[in-house]
Amino acid sequence: MSESYALEELEEKIGYKFRKNELLKRAMTHSSYSGGKNNGSNERLEFLGDSILQVTVSQYLFKNMKSEPEGGLTKLRASIVCENSLYEFAKMIDLGKYLLLGKGEEMTGGRNRRSILADAFEAMLAAVYLDGGLDAAMDVIMRFMPSIEELRSGKVKLGDYKTILQEIIQKNPEEKISYEIKEPPGKQHRKLFTANVLLNGQKIGSGSGYSKKEAEQEAAKEAIMLMGYDVG
Repeated sequence: MSESYALEELEEKIGYKFRKNELLKRAMTHSSYSGGKNNGSNERLEFLGDSILQVTVSQYLFKNMKSEPEGGLTKLRASIVCENSLYEFAKMIDLGKYLLLGKGEEMTGGRNRRSILADAFEAMLAAVYLDGGLDAAMDVIMRFMPSIEELRSGKVKLGDYKTILQEIIQKNPEEKISYEIKEPPGKQHRKLFTANVLLNGQKIGSGSGYSKKEAEQEAAKEAIMLMGYDVG
């Protein structure tokens, strides 16, 4: 598939036609493809996309869930904008198919890696914002948002395991959750982080991932499973 045709196909999936195609191409360019240069990869776009997503989801929940207290809104927002949820959104449009990856990332499964897909999704939102403004970006985001009915019913499980674990632990106010990260030595391009989740200083779960966020989520997931809860 040619690069231009691939980008056109992605535009159809998100319902937005770019005026500046180079913005979408940049959003799909991983640092491994650009030789680690920030000005050629999607890393700066990812930073901007995260902010746009936070604002959009906050506004959506504020307007549509008027009876929900501040704490509940915060938890809902966290479950929607977390890495696991963005990964699921990215899979809905097969975003990995359109990524530009270096040879090493390509050979080691980067096209399906949770952290890479979540970051690319945020970068894509930033590209839409820069090309068409906030309203255009919000329109794209709303294509992926669960309905208010689904959120109210509790049927939506978007996989923010850290928030879920915190809610379980908060039933006992004296209990405290914390995380510790073990970063591998050396300067290898793809570091595998290990995280432990601690309850009052005692390890209750561990996990690993190619980002600190992913490792913490996996640790929280294991802790929830060991407690006997269904992780969905």
